Amino acid sequence: MKNASKDWSLIENGIDLENIEKNGNRFLIGNGYIGLRGVLEEYGKDQLVACTLNGLYDKSGDQWREPVNAPNAFNLEIRVNGKQLETTPGEILEHTQSLDLSRAIHSRRTTYRLASSETLTLEIDRFLSADNIHLGVMSCRIQTTTECELEVRTKIASDIWDINGPHLRDFTPNGQGTCQCLQSLTIEKGIPVSVASDIAASSDWEIETESSQSAHVLRLTSEADKSYSIYKYISIYSGEDTPDPTSRAMNTASQARDLGYEQIRSAHEAVWSERWSRSDVVIKGDEESQFALRYSIYHLLIAAPTKNGLSIPARGLSGQVYKGAIFWDTEIFMLPFFNHTQPELARRLVDYRFHTLDGARRKAADYGYRGAFYAWESQETGDDACTYFNVTDVITGRPMRTYFRDKQIHISADVAIAIWRHYEQSGEIEILTEGGAEVILECARFFYSYSNYKPDRERYELHDVVGPDEYHERVNNNAFTNAMARYTAQIAIKVSELLQRQQPAEWSRLAQKLSLGNELQSFKELAEKLYQPEPEPETLIIEQFDGYHRLEDNRPESLKERLIKPNEYWGGGNGIATTTKVLKQADVVLMLHLFSSEYPDEVKLANWEYYEPRTEHGSSLSPCVYALLAAELGKTEWAYRYFKRTATIDLTGKSKQYVGDLYIGGTHPAANGGAWMAAILGFAGLRVGAQFVELRPNLPAQWESLQFRFCRKGQWFHVQISPDQIEVISEAGNDDEVPFILDGEHMSCAPGKTIRRQKEETISA
Repeated sequence: MKNASKDWSLIENGIDLENIEKNGNRFLIGNGYIGLRGVLEEYGKDQLVACTLNGLYDKSGDQWREPVNAPNAFNLEIRVNGKQLETTPGEILEHTQSLDLSRAIHSRRTTYRLASSETLTLEIDRFLSADNIHLGVMSCRIQTTTECELEVRTKIASDIWDINGPHLRDFTPNGQGTCQCLQSLTIEKGIPVSVASDIAASSDWEIETESSQSAHVLRLTSEADKSYSIYKYISIYSGEDTPDPTSRAMNTASQARDLGYEQIRSAHEAVWSERWSRSDVVIKGDEESQFALRYSIYHLLIAAPTKNGLSIPARGLSGQVYKGAIFWDTEIFMLPFFNHTQPELARRLVDYRFHTLDGARRKAADYGYRGAFYAWESQETGDDACTYFNVTDVITGRPMRTYFRDKQIHISADVAIAIWRHYEQSGEIEILTEGGAEVILECARFFYSYSNYKPDRERYELHDVVGPDEYHERVNNNAFTNAMARYTAQIAIKVSELLQRQQPAEWSRLAQKLSLGNELQSFKELAEKLYQPEPEPETLIIEQFDGYHRLEDNRPESLKERLIKPNEYWGGGNGIATTTKVLKQADVVLMLHLFSSEYPDEVKLANWEYYEPRTEHGSSLSPCVYALLAAELGKTEWAYRYFKRTATIDLTGKSKQYVGDLYIGGTHPAANGGAWMAAILGFAGLRVGAQFVELRPNLPAQWESLQFRFCRKGQWFHVQISPDQIEVISEAGNDDEVPFILDGEHMSCAPGKTIRRQKEETISA
């Protein structure tokens, strides 16, 4: 087994049956609506083949609700002289699997050993169209070194891998001409799901259809060294997309057949070319970092929805893990990338929270609060999919009561702040008038409702919460949560003042709709009086929550020695970390990154150095946060180490696969977003504010230069950073000059102009 990569391609040579599950994640393709695991075409559900649909959920019996995996039409079986080919190490001479990041095309080339030392070579390319999200295409080429009887069978397979399924019933085949279709219904709501496929092939093939199996069978007698082609066009629709998904799927597949492979691929590649023109980051001098960062960006782009009402699940579109739910990952770790490089897609992610506001209101009311308490695990309606018993104790076998759903109240602040920062960067007031202001106000209302006023201390406090560090549940005054809630109250006031000033009619309508009355005064009081733990005078340490310093001081390495079984959950009532200072993930350090301007560097440094050795990084969200703050503080070697850990997580497959006995494998789009943040917000030191843009770079020693683009209020900028120079080009756009701070030097940049900052001088051109 040999792995290789170029700037744009992930390549694996050879067959290793131990890597099938990992490769399903590594070679994933997607288009925001469909995710297709990178499993070979001849494999089935035992190898975790999955074609996952974004936004379509189902519940089977009393099991967890999760996204639906559609029937799989991306399959192929080959028989030579009546014998089926097997893709096993003993049956093949050569095998290569690759993923072209620039075009989101998965490819494989396999040479099989036939009798009498003759061979058959199979080449397949497949992609999910970025131009038409309901369409996928597979191109197959077969060549033999001898004359033989070939039979190729490809079907729409109803035998589906599910974690908590089955999710489909009442499979009904349908066919018209060469187009085949398989319709089914979801278990819970009876929503139809239709998968159609049509086929085209070189004239040598004899094509038959088996409608009862939704299959195509192609036969021919091959000539030595002649290549034979097959093209399969696959379309997927559900009843959530159209009233008649079967007709739409069949029409789309047949129209694709008429258009032809080259035209469809050209349109697909054009979309990807445009995406990369905005999002690519060029690193000179470090090929491994260059590829890892592009790979991370690729995973963000394939998961981003281009359809309203959807967001990015915590495991992207790699399967049904974590119930296909949307977490705070999207707002805190992914949205910054989209805000800076794909503002239209960013708006869709923000719109998802508008779409699910009523679910957040229902959750708040269910717990006895007002306003919007967003779901910890959000699905299509915004009602919480997080269960009360998420983890099983692997020692006793008993379900463990966890408090993620009940007590991680910071989720509402994550949502509100993300909306506000998206508004600040885009400058589009419509983000607020079309739903954003309502969400922010309802989140502030929730925090005021949840807070406790302490008359003897003349302050509000937040009790019984869970911060990002989930190993410590039901704590009081978690510093991160309090900071986020306080800022939510502050931006609620800012929103109200902004709309009263710029959109008075809209403000009047919204205030009446929400029956605000004098609640704005309550928000102001909360913003002013909500307790925020301060740095301790002698150490500058910010206590993570009340009583944290009374816990046993330990380190993750020594704590592991207490494990009885390797998959034990470290938190909960009896977890090995619960009574210690060991953290699951960045908590105070994340607060210091998000509110960096409010704390001096000496406070940030003291807390980074205190919490870093106590952090287990039991979440893929954690390393990038330590990279971000380390880069800001000039701890570049540490930042680089954590950047590499974040950016390579899906390449190496070295991540937690289980919490207790719960499988949590899959891709990590939040870590992918964290890799981009570490590179651009960390090493480049980019800060896009409402009034100015700042670049304060600290490049790793391995990087000769760093280039990227970003967007602010509709204006695009190109940045190139080297150890001795920062260059910013303002691309053609509006007429406004934008204030910049380049490594401490104030200047402005007009559209079409270039500014530079060198070590000893500033140059304008």
